[in-house]
Amino acid sequence: MTHTDSQYINYIAILKEELIPAMGCTEPVALAFAAARAREILGKPPERLLLEISGNIFKNLKSVVVPNTGGRKGIKASVAAGVVVGNIEKKLELLDNISEGQQRLIADFLDKVPIEIKMVDSGRVLEIIVSLFAGESWARVRIIDAHTNIVSIEKDGKFLFKEEEKPAPLSETGRTALNIKDIVDFAGSVNIEDVGELIERQIEYNSNISAEGLKGDYGANIGKVLRENYCDDIKVRAKAAAAAGSDARMSGCDLPVIIVSGSGNQGMTASLPVIEYASHLNKSREELIRALILSNLITVHMKTGIGRLSAYCGVVCAGAAAGAGIAYLQGGGLEAVSHTLVNALAITSGIVCDGAKPSCAAKIAAAVDAGILGYEMFKNGRQFYGGDGIVSKGVENTIRNISRLGMEGMRETDKEIIRIMLSEG
Repeated sequence: MTHTDSQYINYIAILKEELIPAMGCTEPVALAFAAARAREILGKPPERLLLEISGNIFKNLKSVVVPNTGGRKGIKASVAAGVVVGNIEKKLELLDNISEGQQRLIADFLDKVPIEIKMVDSGRVLEIIVSLFAGESWARVRIIDAHTNIVSIEKDGKFLFKEEEKPAPLSETGRTALNIKDIVDFAGSVNIEDVGELIERQIEYNSNISAEGLKGDYGANIGKVLRENYCDDIKVRAKAAAAAGSDARMSGCDLPVIIVSGSGNQGMTASLPVIEYASHLNKSREELIRALILSNLITVHMKTGIGRLSAYCGVVCAGAAAGAGIAYLQGGGLEAVSHTLVNALAITSGIVCDGAKPSCAAKIAAAVDAGILGYEMFKNGRQFYGGDGIVSKGVENTIRNISRLGMEGMRETDKEIIRIMLSEG
């Protein structure tokens, strides 16, 4: 792929759009971002709040710890943090550097300000509407489809901004053109200077939170359980590295991660096993960077057909992509990458997403294990064949099947998961 091809330019744009930092789970931060913008528009402290959120936003807000809020979980903690201390200029890192004094302000806000929560069902899986009221004045902010995609701002009955149908950026319109063959080509031909800074930041941020997860006491400590109870094998270390990052992140660690497909868990799953293998295999920095480019883009490709939020667990895609990145690190080309992906997807595509919480780390470990097993199968001349369940002949056909399963087939599953979670309080 030449550096002047439209596809090459588009792939660079996708990586720049996807590989961005976020602190904490992206759904709580998105809610805090909307609340912070509404507070700015209102211009005074609110006396009451109305939150209207889609089911998938609820699902990923209910059980996750919000960073820098004193260990508080969920919807109200997220919106309170946004109103009290949110800095909208920092976007998905707006919950960084919250002081103990500000944490007390958040607690006081939660004690004194009524917060009403309603579910909305507009057909969008990602929708947030935050309304703040003070006396006769009010402000409302609406986000749809992407975590910081504000499409309308109102104050006292007048729209200050309204753009329901934003023109999609270059990378968004080009995502449907992503394919495994071209991704492998791009990973091998890309000028490292065009993406090196992005990937280096991913390596640094995600490695830091993984190390913190292995050192501290977070969630169910899946990373530690793997390291302490299994042999010191590279396969175990790769799974543990990704799981430990999720252990920390789901339990409120205030270190940022680099996300992929709008998800920190997917960003860590797609990168940390590949980083671990590169160190084990004594690969060069350039080899690692190229393998991470491949893993990141494959994750985006597989998630494009499913959507940002779904009942289909996104780390399944990222774990399969990590397996492909590991195959690529070891000299595998298009054939190795394709078979690794098909094998891995055949193994773990039944994992459902029931929100952000500590068990995400265990699902990550399972997804990475499937990615690694998928490659080991290829090396040993083994594979799953077209007609075996949801597997079709050809990697792109299998990916299309996964997209259909996640987007269409699991739609009612998603609703039932949300109903179960609502019944649990």
